[in-house]
Amino acid sequence: MKFEKHFPTEQLRPYIKYFAVSENEFENEYKVFPSSGLVIGFQYKGELASIKDNSESKLAAAGITGITDCCKIFKNSADIGTILVFFTEIGFTHFALHPANELFNLSLSLGYIFDKNSITEVEEKLVAADTDKLRIKIVEQYLVSQLKNVQTDKLIVQAVKLIYQSKGTIRIKELNEKLFISQSPFEKRFRKAVGTTAKKFASIVRFNAVLDSLNQNKTLTEICYENNFFDQAHFVKDFRQFTGETPENFKRFL
Repeated sequence: MKFEKHFPTEQLRPYIKYFAVSENEFENEYKVFPSSGLVIGFQYKGELASIKDNSESKLAAAGITGITDCCKIFKNSADIGTILVFFTEIGFTHFALHPANELFNLSLSLGYIFDKNSITEVEEKLVAADTDKLRIKIVEQYLVSQLKNVQTDKLIVQAVKLIYQSKGTIRIKELNEKLFISQSPFEKRFRKAVGTTAKKFASIVRFNAVLDSLNQNKTLTEICYENNFFDQAHFVKDFRQFTGETPENFKRFL
């Protein structure tokens, strides 16, 4: 299995964290946990399906997955190759007119967001390309062509920064006070730019902080209280929602 990161050109750096080339020669079923940004995938070989309630749904060769509040299960065919685009928290809104929150918990064909003919053209170029460098260049050129002249919402950028600084434990009321904005207009702007509510986004950031803690030599009780969970029952409930497992079972396989 291959998973190699490639960082974007300077023009795309404010909007894209990194590209990844992912390949697997074997058929595989795997979980994807909630992350803090939207992801686009271009399959240049093989196929991908999502699994829900033991039912498989084949996905388009070019697709987008919005922010999720639970783990998703995918299954790839043998000999699959994918170019992945990992957006920054506010990056997607600089390429599409769709509010990011309309993609919450969804995995859709990229043709729902961008012109289908242009997507088909990218897919054909990727299939014909014979190096990772060229495939990344094709995707970068396409994204540059879709880049919109829209102003970054600096207040939401600051909100995201404050949430990360607190490792997802900041209260939304406190966030509003620090940013000098009332809750209703703030939530509307946050959902549109980031893809979910500030409270849900903070819970995802906290979940990922918990995952980092699991790799350290700490007890689950320590992790629970370090991440400001009210009690262990609340911790276990949230963890199960995000991973489908209890913290004990999850940690056993690390």
